[in-house]
Amino acid sequence: MVWKSVVGKLWLTIILLVALILITLGTLLLFYVDLTFSSATHEIMVLFIITGVIGFLLTTFFAFFLITKITQPLVQLKKAADQISKGEYRTRVPIRSSDEIGELSNTFNHMASELDTIIKDLHHEKNHLSSVLRSMADAVITFDAMGKVILTNPEGQHAMEQWGKLSWTDSGNGPRPYGDIPAPLYELYRTVLREGRDLSSKINVHDSVWSVVMAPLTSNKSVRGAVVVMRNVTEEHKLEKLRRDFVANVSHEIRTPLSMLQGYSEALMDDIAASPEERNELVQVIYDESLRMGRLVKDLLDLARMEAGHIEMNFQQLELGTLIRRVHRKFQVYSKERGITMIYELPQQPLILEAADEDRLEQVLTNLLDNALRHTPGEACIFISAEQLVKDNNSYIQVQIKDQGAGIPRDDLPYIFERFYKADKARTRGSSGGTGLGLAIVKNIVESHGGIIQAESQLNIGTTFTMLFPVEQA
Repeated sequence: MVWKSVVGKLWLTIILLVALILITLGTLLLFYVDLTFSSATHEIMVLFIITGVIGFLLTTFFAFFLITKITQPLVQLKKAADQISKGEYRTRVPIRSSDEIGELSNTFNHMASELDTIIKDLHHEKNHLSSVLRSMADAVITFDAMGKVILTNPEGQHAMEQWGKLSWTDSGNGPRPYGDIPAPLYELYRTVLREGRDLSSKINVHDSVWSVVMAPLTSNKSVRGAVVVMRNVTEEHKLEKLRRDFVANVSHEIRTPLSMLQGYSEALMDDIAASPEERNELVQVIYDESLRMGRLVKDLLDLARMEAGHIEMNFQQLELGTLIRRVHRKFQVYSKERGITMIYELPQQPLILEAADEDRLEQVLTNLLDNALRHTPGEACIFISAEQLVKDNNSYIQVQIKDQGAGIPRDDLPYIFERFYKADKARTRGSSGGTGLGLAIVKNIVESHGGIIQAESQLNIGTTFTMLFPVEQA
């Protein structure tokens, strides 16, 4: 029916109001007539007045009822819209009619439902993105056009806190030109904003090397910021440097004996040696250099197997004091020839390692004592000591080898266990025949026993190597 629609209700309300006006005018007219006609028509006039008053009251009531039915849903729609604007996306409007307002309420509820679904999806995607950013090992930072941080992950926040301490004045850039842009990223950020293209670079910060990739954030063909992805590649950089140094050192180590082998072989082929003694001397040099190359290759293979975990270890119970006494006797004659005194000090109780490779540990002691003898002058001493101690609630057997040699510079101490690393001139290998791999092998063997090795040294005073092997407490 027509009156069920909003337009019908409005027309009905207008008709009622018009009728009300007409009745009121008719009543006033009758009242005027009452003043001019006789009293015979008095009863008719009273009837009309009563009818007009009742009609007026009914029409007024019905008009207000219709207006309320129209305005109440609109007020509810306004309140619901206010709730949604405050983030209450589950707000719904009750549908009480089938007219245009009812259809509007139904459409409003459908819109609110869709909006709630979209907001939930957006929150889900935001949480997903946040989880991805938090789990990334790379630092991710997003800057706006003013240099303010928009978004970052924990790694990026840590980098910002560390890099923010860098002084712009010290870096030569003067005062900070952009909001939160650290000094190391300033030039790259400015170039990205100016050119609007992806850029990558490597920067050095606090003795660390970082790989940086920066891309512009564009909107309507204008750059509104930049996103930075940074990775700490310090370890990769060090490994690459070690690889280059390793190749260079191996080439250097092999080049000398190869040159001598080639030179003395050509001398033999050209019959330069005039006597059997000279010929034997040339042959002896060739033999010694071939042995040197053999030791180098053997040490390289052993070290490669150890680092790959492929070295075979024969773990058995070992009394460490017996091994130290045997190695001491082995070097005793050589030390006396050099005028060096070797002293060992062991406790009364046995020093038992439940799982140890005797041959490998003998190799460790042999390498360390050989180094000590080669770098200790005559009339000096080498001390070997071992004891069982408790450290940090753990029981260890501590073995120390201390010499009175030239010592190692403090700057070189962190690197002495690297392959082919050379310290100062006083400790270069020279004609000693060393391959430069001894300490690297020693460290791998000690660590394969679950132990640690440390070195302390002072120039012109001596060097002390300390090894700690864990043991089970009784």
